[in-house]
Amino acid sequence: MTRDRKRLIAGAAGIAAIGVAGIIPAMPAQADPDIDDVRKKVDKLYTQAEAANEDYSNAKLRLQDLKDQLEDLSADEKRQSKELDKIRAELRDSVLRQFEGSDVSAVGQVITSEDPQEFLAGLSTVSSYNALQADLLARYNTEAEALQVRREATEDAKSQMAKVKTTMQQKKSEIDKKYEAAQAELDELEADELEEFQSTDTSIPSNLPPPSGRAKVAVDYALAQVGDSYVYGATGTESWDCSGLTMGAWGQAGVGLPHSSSAQYSSGPQVSRDQLAPGDLVFYYSPISHVGIYIGNGMIVHASNPSTGVKVSPMDEMPYTGAVRPG
Repeated sequence: MTRDRKRLIAGAAGIAAIGVAGIIPAMPAQADPDIDDVRKKVDKLYTQAEAANEDYSNAKLRLQDLKDQLEDLSADEKRQSKELDKIRAELRDSVLRQFEGSDVSAVGQVITSEDPQEFLAGLSTVSSYNALQADLLARYNTEAEALQVRREATEDAKSQMAKVKTTMQQKKSEIDKKYEAAQAELDELEADELEEFQSTDTSIPSNLPPPSGRAKVAVDYALAQVGDSYVYGATGTESWDCSGLTMGAWGQAGVGLPHSSSAQYSSGPQVSRDQLAPGDLVFYYSPISHVGIYIGNGMIVHASNPSTGVKVSPMDEMPYTGAVRPG
């Protein structure tokens, strides 16, 4: 190939490359995330995580109920078993007295049986069955049936506990995933944007109406936690979730509340918006998954989310559901 021909081919290739470059548009640079868009995404993820946390808290309460139920059933089962053993001994003594001095090989098969149903079946083959005390047999049969009912109830409680534990594991996993997704969104922000996003006004309004009685204790305690961090499932004393804070505050006032916002909604009489007083519990979302304490002038104190922690907010900052007056 001649030198001139090589130059011609190289020039043609260069022109073609320029042409292609002119046809294919340049890829735009990755735009920085808009802080308002990030805020919307993160707030949504926090809300979803809190809803999962509410399900987790309710499952935890259910698990405790089942544990208490199982403890009672186990105690009842032991008492029932002792009573059954007592009546079985009385029946055996009665059978032996009936056959005293005779061949007791058949009787031996009866009195050595430990299973209630086998015991009764064997007893029915004894020729002197009708001579035995009818009320003693009736008592044994009743106690045997009662013991079986308790054993079945115990097994049912254990089965339910296993299912609740599975639910708790699933909800914990969901909480972690939502929180991690929110953190990933926040990691996209510049340092100054992240600081702006997480900035929290920890001031407390000075013109609040004074609460009274036990409500004053609850409100004062909750306001003293402003600036503390938010952690899912936390109940203090430096980190809280929403129902953990309200439970802790009203606990200081001598009022016990469950660690669940939806369960707290049943903790007292419902109050209309125009009758709200400092100390009332205010609930949000449907189904309920957030709670705060009303402090007056349309404001609440609440454990908000992992970015802003415990703070004072307008009560209409979230979708309002209702209010309850504890105590």
